Amino acid sequence: MDKLPRQYIWPMPLPTKSVLWVDDEAEMLEPHRMFLRDKGFEVETATNADDAIEMVRRRPYNLVLLDEQMPGKRGLDALRDLREADPNVAIVMVTKSEEDSTMTEALGAALEGYIVKPVTPRQVYAAVTRLIEGPRIRQQAIARKFVDRFRVLQTEPLRGLSWREWIERYSEITQWDLDLIAANETGLYESLQGLYADLRREFAHFIRAAYPAWLRDLGGDRPPLSIDIVPEFLLPILNSEKQALFVVIDCLRLDQWRALEPIIAPLFDIETSYYYSVLPTATPFSRNALFSGLFPGEIAARFPDWWGEREDETLNAHERELLEAQLAELHVQAPVRYEKVSTAADGDDVERRLSRVIAAEGISAFVFNFVDLLTHGRSESAILYEVARDEIALRQLTQQWFRRSALFAVLQEAARRRVKVLVTSDHGSIHCRTPATVFAKRDATQNLRYKFGEDLRAENPEQGLLFTNEDSLKLPRRGLGANTLLATGDSFFVYPTKLREYQSRYRGSFLHGGVTPEECILPVSLLTPRR
Repeated sequence: MDKLPRQYIWPMPLPTKSVLWVDDEAEMLEPHRMFLRDKGFEVETATNADDAIEMVRRRPYNLVLLDEQMPGKRGLDALRDLREADPNVAIVMVTKSEEDSTMTEALGAALEGYIVKPVTPRQVYAAVTRLIEGPRIRQQAIARKFVDRFRVLQTEPLRGLSWREWIERYSEITQWDLDLIAANETGLYESLQGLYADLRREFAHFIRAAYPAWLRDLGGDRPPLSIDIVPEFLLPILNSEKQALFVVIDCLRLDQWRALEPIIAPLFDIETSYYYSVLPTATPFSRNALFSGLFPGEIAARFPDWWGEREDETLNAHERELLEAQLAELHVQAPVRYEKVSTAADGDDVERRLSRVIAAEGISAFVFNFVDLLTHGRSESAILYEVARDEIALRQLTQQWFRRSALFAVLQEAARRRVKVLVTSDHGSIHCRTPATVFAKRDATQNLRYKFGEDLRAENPEQGLLFTNEDSLKLPRRGLGANTLLATGDSFFVYPTKLREYQSRYRGSFLHGGVTPEECILPVSLLTPRR
């Protein structure tokens, strides 16, 4: 059984909390300093800006309380020198002036706080505590909450969860994942990782029975699937607004989306729901299902010219036409504008045409492939492999890309023009560490997380879900004896004859196509521009 780190059993010593108070009326501040010292803060004083700058150069402080009006160099003029002396020190301006111009100037200087005199000792204590101890207090609160919840998560059975409960459980685990890293709780984060193996194993057992049952009875109790995104989530926007932006970010996991939300939140109110990807969780199947409203087998039957016996990107060459066909099937008359951004040049082109890429009426659909290219390219590039070493690094890279991306530019333009946006992903990915030996005939496909072919068999049955009838998954027909094998957990398929080659090349890669919560349970978010 997974255990909590020992440091969460015994209390840890508190760090030094140091404050430098810069004010030419230092003797008037003694009651404030005494109050802070009684609360455990170390307080030093300076009567002018020059002395304060020299003191900051000599030793680090957690916080500088800086008077604005002093003889000689005023507080705002000293800010640059204080930042150069210690870029990490927090600075709070203390001033008698209530003029808007002073406050605007102070806030524009990227101060951590602003206090107007006269102040009480408790007001100063509250401001100092928020800045110095706030992160530690939040860290301790997160740690306490997780420790309490962790014991429950260890003992609560996963077998028997409904599709809604699986969303709730995976969503909660994902949020703990982000919160513990943000709080720098690496020990608790490692404890959380110990829950994932059981989570993935039980999810595979759930999908083995539940997914074919959903497809047999589409009118029954089932989750939204890829085929439902347009009618259930996009059309309500179009019906009320006559205009909608539809964004699909290829291969974006739930944790990556949540890492992007704080960047988007100043522009939009965000309402997030969830859906399950169709199987296999791979772009040719899941994204075509999303745009067409059809399962892969139905696409192949209805549009045979667009889906032949091939496993390449040309299977996604008709997404606009599939979306238009779905709208016609739903009796929706709306023009469709479509953009696919796969390269930096594509992104530059979209940004040059930014004022025109969002249609005045109808649907403006965008597909952004960077995250998928990043996860695939990681297996081929030693540099990317080092940079995107794990899930934490992958989230950080996704954030860095997003801030400078054409996608963010498009969202900013939508916010400016007050256009609602629906953002989703077609499938997620899983960090694969475990090779799974598979036996197959020569006709088997080469994919690492899913395979089609005759006589498919995983050496360890726990590492793959075998479906012997493509009709149960609504997949294209491949002839008699064609089976489907989907990887579970963090496994990737290898052949006995190429075991070492595949292990050295793909171990540690982010892959998709299989059956894990990370690949299957996806966010679909409505972004409403803020006023």
